[in-house]
Amino acid sequence: MTALAVVCLLTALLIQLCLSVRQESQTWDEGNHIFAGYRSWTHGDFGLNPEHPPLVKLLATTPLLALPLQQPKLQNRFFKEEAFLDGREFIFENDFETILFRSRLAVAVLTLLLALVVFLAAREMFGTGAAFITLSLLVFDPNLLAHGAYVTTDAGLSLFMFATVYAFYRYVKVPTVLRLVTCGLAAGLALATKHTGLLVFPMLILLALSEVIRSPGLTQKTNVDQESRSRGKQMIRLAAALVAVGLISVVILWAFYGFRYRARPAGLELMPPLNAYAAGLRPSESRVISTLANWRLLPEAYLYGLVDVRKVTQESMSYVFGKPYPHGVWFYFPVSIAIKSTLSFLVLALLAGVAMVTRRLNLWREVLFLTVPPAFHLLVAMSSGLNIGVRHILPLYVFTSVLIGGAVWTMMQQNRKWVVVVVALLIFQVISSARAYPAYVAYANELWGGPANTYRYLTDSNVDWGQQLKATKRYLDERGVKDCWFAYFGQTVIKTSAYGIKCKPMPTIVSMWLKERMDVPLAIDGPVLISAGTLSGYELGPGALNPYEQFKQVSPTAMIENGILVYDGHFEVPLAAALTHSERALELLGEGQPEPALTEARQAVSIAPDAVRPMIALGDVLATLGKPDEARVVYERALTQARAVYPEFQWRQIEELERKLARR
Repeated sequence: MTALAVVCLLTALLIQLCLSVRQESQTWDEGNHIFAGYRSWTHGDFGLNPEHPPLVKLLATTPLLALPLQQPKLQNRFFKEEAFLDGREFIFENDFETILFRSRLAVAVLTLLLALVVFLAAREMFGTGAAFITLSLLVFDPNLLAHGAYVTTDAGLSLFMFATVYAFYRYVKVPTVLRLVTCGLAAGLALATKHTGLLVFPMLILLALSEVIRSPGLTQKTNVDQESRSRGKQMIRLAAALVAVGLISVVILWAFYGFRYRARPAGLELMPPLNAYAAGLRPSESRVISTLANWRLLPEAYLYGLVDVRKVTQESMSYVFGKPYPHGVWFYFPVSIAIKSTLSFLVLALLAGVAMVTRRLNLWREVLFLTVPPAFHLLVAMSSGLNIGVRHILPLYVFTSVLIGGAVWTMMQQNRKWVVVVVALLIFQVISSARAYPAYVAYANELWGGPANTYRYLTDSNVDWGQQLKATKRYLDERGVKDCWFAYFGQTVIKTSAYGIKCKPMPTIVSMWLKERMDVPLAIDGPVLISAGTLSGYELGPGALNPYEQFKQVSPTAMIENGILVYDGHFEVPLAAALTHSERALELLGEGQPEPALTEARQAVSIAPDAVRPMIALGDVLATLGKPDEARVVYERALTQARAVYPEFQWRQIEELERKLARR
């Protein structure tokens, strides 16, 4: 009967995952993950997308190996441009619906394994009743449903991080070689899934220390010498175990890179090379990477990913409570938890805290193994500065759900009145989650107005990850819209035309980065569709830096899948128009056509005379045309403007202008 109930819950999880992703378009990262994984299988190439280890990418693309797929020709570009643009071509030049669904279904297997492992852990720690409470929470958790089948690393990391801690828990209870090896294997899989898998090692160290400090055999009043010897033996055994886990895990990591140091096969190089890319880190960090590379202690692609993680973290912006920040903020994840967690989860977590404080739940080992890892992970996340989604702390929900299961099951056994409360909260969890279907990404609980209001408080993968194109197509078709404008979060990375959307594109930071050509006039007529992430100013900056700031003062006609806002009417969009001209000027300049580039740059500046990006483009064209004095005047004006208007969001432009002026 227990097995049948577990199968039913796992089936419910799988059905929700499959039905939801069937209705969602490609998200931001999936194209480059999928193509990188396919390249790893077919060419032994781990350098196309080295920012993530290969496990999930390899798993996701295993079902694609039997398909006759065409691959785009590599162009030796900056590795992220190569990965995103070639990933786009790989997805959309083939049967993209088949590729996405097969890959997503493969990743969903990890989520199913996660649910099963969590059930087994909760049952071993607290009993079968607690295990079913835990499993029910996870099966209907909107954050797990949102990211449990996308081709990303978050569900996989949650599985292997939890599995590592659970395996270590079993080892400290009954030390055996098999349990130790299992822990090492799980840790290695965590490393091969995501770079934050490294966090399992400090977690295990903290747990080992808690074992030494809290061990019942060492807290009894015994002979001091005897206690000291016993403590020393335990410390040595646990230290040796951790060393063994570390060695096994590194071997597993190397195995996923084919036991090869070089990231790319013969004839291909990382762009830029590892040493050059690492030079942008702090000197101490750069030296560590260089040492590991020189001694070839870790695969080149893995080290490259570590560098990229650090660089992205240092440059990441945030958006919280409707306000953009030029850097990460410590309160981002606590706020995200409060908004993105179901009310049932929050109330049950509070009850679990009460159970621990009042010692109704007094199993110290289980409590420590379920609180220390997520608390440590949360502290690291809060200090990292990388604030782009609650998915980055998805393991916290896993550990906490097991703790909740154990705590409330204990309370229910002590007082049957709690049964009604817990069952009611679980039912509300199901209802709240179902209300978000199929757009789980944008979930927010009822205290914050539900998914339709999430964009007011958070952005990026909390709300708008580019997944709404199918819903957008339905919206346009139902209204017979043929002429429209679209400022889309996934612009250039995802082909809107592949989903039948014919809206004319408007500039975003990504379209400028990847140099997509577009032409936006000074004034446009709706409908104008704007992704919530783009509207927020999170990408280009707030106020005058945001080409779409004026739309914040207008009530949208509609909202598509809680992430794309629709505006009807006549709108002046000078900054958007100017950016298309300045980007065209830079494109022409790169093609060796400075005279036409000058025309485009001057037009950009005439449309938006106070915008820094058009001024930089004009200065670059003038400098190329051999007019250094005129270029300098433009650069100085641009620098003055950048320092006067939200300089904290224009620090890249400020540094660029200072370098240009220093050379003149």
